[in-house]
Amino acid sequence: MTQLSDRLFSVSPAIRYVATLRSGELALSQRPGLQDASASETDRYEELLVNPTLLELAGRRGDLDCGGLEYLLVRYGSFFQFVERLPDGHVSVAIDASADVLAVVAAVREATAAA
Repeated sequence: MTQLSDRLFSVSPAIRYVATLRSGELALSQRPGLQDASASETDRYEELLVNPTLLELAGRRGDLDCGGLEYLLVRYGSFFQFVERLPDGHVSVAIDASADVLAVVAAVREATAAA
């Protein structure tokens, strides 16, 4: 996780948080000194329950007749949450709300392509 997390944090200073759930193992990292950071316990539940469920549901819908699911982008009050499947789980990245989110998402996807 450290290599992927470090790679993702280096993509943009707008990245607030990185999580991976791979082969059942959860790893969470948060940029130090964040304002309006979410609670670590809720982040844990988001990665173990919410994001896998959203990926499953949206993925099933995408597979019906939409050409599949590439990623999810959720807009919370303080940030955007990018979630993408990995072969053995998912990666989740919180992006500051003031960022050019689509540019950051493109850079994150490029960085995770080898993951």
